[in-house]
Amino acid sequence: MGLMNDSHIPLAERLRPKTLDDVIGQTHLVGPNGIIRKMIASGFLPSLILWGPPGCGKTTLAFLLSTLTNSYFISRSAVTTGLEDVRKIIKESKIRLDSKGQRTVLFIDEIHRFNKAQQDSLLPHIEKGTFIFIGATTENPSFEVISPLLSRCRVLVLNALTADELNSILDTALTEIKQSIQDDARNFLLEISNGDARALITILEIAGTVHTGKKPLTVADIEEAAQRKMLQYDTTGDEHYNTISAFIKSMRASDVDAALYYLARMVKAGEDPLFIARRMVIFASEDIGVAQPTALVVANAVFDGCHKVGYPEAQILLAHGTVYLASAKKDRSAYDAFFSALSDVEQFGNLPIPKNILNAPTKLMKDLGYGKGYDKYSTESHLPEKIKGKKYYHPSLRGTK
Repeated sequence: MGLMNDSHIPLAERLRPKTLDDVIGQTHLVGPNGIIRKMIASGFLPSLILWGPPGCGKTTLAFLLSTLTNSYFISRSAVTTGLEDVRKIIKESKIRLDSKGQRTVLFIDEIHRFNKAQQDSLLPHIEKGTFIFIGATTENPSFEVISPLLSRCRVLVLNALTADELNSILDTALTEIKQSIQDDARNFLLEISNGDARALITILEIAGTVHTGKKPLTVADIEEAAQRKMLQYDTTGDEHYNTISAFIKSMRASDVDAALYYLARMVKAGEDPLFIARRMVIFASEDIGVAQPTALVVANAVFDGCHKVGYPEAQILLAHGTVYLASAKKDRSAYDAFFSALSDVEQFGNLPIPKNILNAPTKLMKDLGYGKGYDKYSTESHLPEKIKGKKYYHPSLRGTK
């Protein structure tokens, strides 16, 4: 059965939690010892910045904080809100506070999109208590929010929803629309939602509306609703590890085209961009190493960029990094040298360090020969006597550029 024809309220809004006990996920904030629960119990609500990935519950928590502290809730998006709108809200908040004694919660979604002047305009009114400010952002506030605003707010970090939490939300949504779903369709929906509860609910709502039969929703129904095809890719199964392995080995072989192909497969399947970028950071040090040290800088920049922007833009950063790493010269000598040294440490334990390279901060230690004969330009081995002269590091350059 599809959705009720007279249901005009979006499914996501109908499912929005009414109490903290209804919230799924973010137990570190809303659990028995969570800071949000303590704030509501005390009646004290400071200005906040909620930082977390899309669809993790930032708007919901802001609404609950307002409702459960009997505050007047105003919600705006930074994309469509200008200074004139902010001035009007400030004026109304003052009137509300003076005439009714009611606090106002001003919620600004995507606060990182406010420019410096817009953010500056909030400062004196947060300071005076004209309103309680709650900003939501998917970006690191350390980079995107001005320091004066950060200093006036408490930053709360929200986590991406887990598969179990998304499953729980999905079950609730299915009950609401009186619908069922096949297991493979459920798994596909969870994968393409990528931790975003709002995306999951929206896709389900479209699928439930379009699907007119009494049978459970299928992969085809979800594909039609999401306008995405299901790939044979399980983010926790064999295909996940097979594809990342093929990606790494293609870069190791300096096969740029193959590396880009396997990257595209992972991106299309909804693989976490930070998982891919993390492996690229490891690759830059393990496989490229000293042959092209800037590779580690590039890989770290890709990881940081993916953390800041997320999909879909993150795929551009990943492609950029992949081409650079696959094209770079390769040298695993630092990696191999370290593990060779580690093998000796495990085999011989803590061998005595030569006295001539030990510090001698006291007279007794000098008398015992610590630091005696030390020459900072000496070409003699500084290894322990048992393995003196051992060679771990053997440079071996290879690659295309």
